[in-house]
Amino acid sequence: MIMPGMDGVEATHRIKKVSPHTQVIVVTSYHEDEHIFPAIRAGALSYVLKDIDPDELAAAIRHAAVGEAMINPRVAARMMKELHGGSDDKVDLFNELTEREMEVLRQIAGGKSNHEIAESLVISEKTVKTHITNILSKLHLSDRTQAAVLAWQEGIVRRDQ
Repeated sequence: MIMPGMDGVEATHRIKKVSPHTQVIVVTSYHEDEHIFPAIRAGALSYVLKDIDPDELAAAIRHAAVGEAMINPRVAARMMKELHGGSDDKVDLFNELTEREMEVLRQIAGGKSNHEIAESLVISEKTVKTHITNILSKLHLSDRTQAAVLAWQEGIVRRDQ
């Protein structure tokens, strides 16, 4: 969901904020977790891929008009796997992170920049960016601010650290 100016997740969030009853259909080429879950969290009703048949797209629009979702089967399979995997317990999500990713997450939550994290952990900024990409993907988040908030909410970092 990459668009000029802002991404689809932010656009969805803004649309739902201004008009909560508006139904959003995400039409994208992305079927990876790091795109699916932020879009759904932002308020998208349906998530279809760009290779959708025109008749199916028309059906998705008709379904959205009455509040019914349409999800691409590949995306639905990812969502079901996530639900069946017990990920409703957020602590399980952190178990997927490596120790280094946890270190990076703690520093993000501490407000450090990529440069500061790189210096602190004696790694390159490019490596920090790779770790952040992995963290966002594994936690199904769209940006580092969401990662920091989640880390604070789940007690991964505390004021006394």
